[in-house]
Amino acid sequence: MRRTIQKAATSAMQGQGAMKIERNFTKAGKDAYSEVEFRSTSSEIRNPDGKIVFKLDNCEIPAKWSQVASDVIAQKYFRKAGVPSEVTPVKEKGVPSFLWRSVPAEGSTFGGETSAKQVFDRLAGAWAYWGWKGGYFSTEADAKAYYDEMRFMLATQRAAPNSPQWFNTGLHWAYGIDGPAQGHHYVDYKTGVLTKSTSSYEHPQPHACFIQSVADDLVNDGGIMDLWVREARLFKYGSGTGTNFSSLRGEGEKLSGGGKSSGLMGFLKIGDRAAGAIKSGGTTRRAAKMVIVDADHPDIEDFINWKVIEEQKVASIVAGSKMHEQKLNGIFAAIRSWDGAEADAYDPKVNESLKEAIRDAKRVMIPETYIKRVLDYAKQGHTSIEFPTYDTDWDRPRRLGLRRSGHPVSRHGQRLAHLPRRRRDPWLEPLLGIYVPRRHGL
Repeated sequence: MRRTIQKAATSAMQGQGAMKIERNFTKAGKDAYSEVEFRSTSSEIRNPDGKIVFKLDNCEIPAKWSQVASDVIAQKYFRKAGVPSEVTPVKEKGVPSFLWRSVPAEGSTFGGETSAKQVFDRLAGAWAYWGWKGGYFSTEADAKAYYDEMRFMLATQRAAPNSPQWFNTGLHWAYGIDGPAQGHHYVDYKTGVLTKSTSSYEHPQPHACFIQSVADDLVNDGGIMDLWVREARLFKYGSGTGTNFSSLRGEGEKLSGGGKSSGLMGFLKIGDRAAGAIKSGGTTRRAAKMVIVDADHPDIEDFINWKVIEEQKVASIVAGSKMHEQKLNGIFAAIRSWDGAEADAYDPKVNESLKEAIRDAKRVMIPETYIKRVLDYAKQGHTSIEFPTYDTDWDRPRRLGLRRSGHPVSRHGQRLAHLPRRRRDPWLEPLLGIYVPRRHGL
């Protein structure tokens, strides 16, 4: 295999089979975007409470792109940091000047990309640069034609690469962005030899999906813990990964040290939590992970039931949160409706409505500690609580949802994060995650 790659690389360098590129959309000597209209627009992401978490004004987008497409490139694919305000080309012998890579100019300031042209230029430029160095083009005119045609096709949505290309390709070529090696490898175009990269972006990670193996070994290369490192590397730069875990022994099987294996599921849950913690591509995307287990694995039933059990947890959270909201506020309502002596309003022995409300809460397994806490707060003057309720209905109006991520259930206590500090209770919120409105607008 290595000999085949070396032969192909040598042939390319000698110009054998090099490509002739005809222009279909652009003209030689004219700007690639001369026939493409661009517009200035804004892109933003808002939380359910209306708070802006991302906003980019005056971003330059092709005029015919939809707002959705404009938001995707602005929010996901624009490089957010390290882009210099000015660049200096680096002369390279044997490379056409339009393909010289760039580095930050002296005195540059740094920020993010603001124009889709910047993204199209760095993608097509990096492809053409490495294509030229690898001997893919017959002449300089062919390389320029490829560069222009590809930029036009990207701008007019005739072509589009996968996400890791948008994230990573061309950052080193266009802006001189780089960092320490991350464990990547590439095939050297001169020798055809698999080579370990010495930087993070000169030879970027542009591939969408990987299928990785895992050995039934805890800490060595190719083993379970090594897989989490390899997966993290892929997720960091926007790629996805899939693995068949059938090689791992089942629960209760013997270990070399004489003990028994904790089984497949414990390790799968570690991998799932690790993937969920990583922002894929360094932005807002959730990592893409595929898990496979053969039907004849000893733990196959536990694997199948894993999703079932998680869905049961979701159902319990949804139903339980709504029941708490209803029953705990029912206790407040019973106290508010009392028309006798104020001291008796909080005594279920005297206030029959309160007695019944407490019984209703206990029937549906509301903890007594929560009931007592509500009574204590009622005595302090509180009239209701806002218990965070959850749902799995993605089509509900924004005002009813608390969704901020790709998970089916919102995370605990999200509403509290958006409430003014003066309206939170420092004792209650870490225990319940509930918001207690105060009287007199306090």
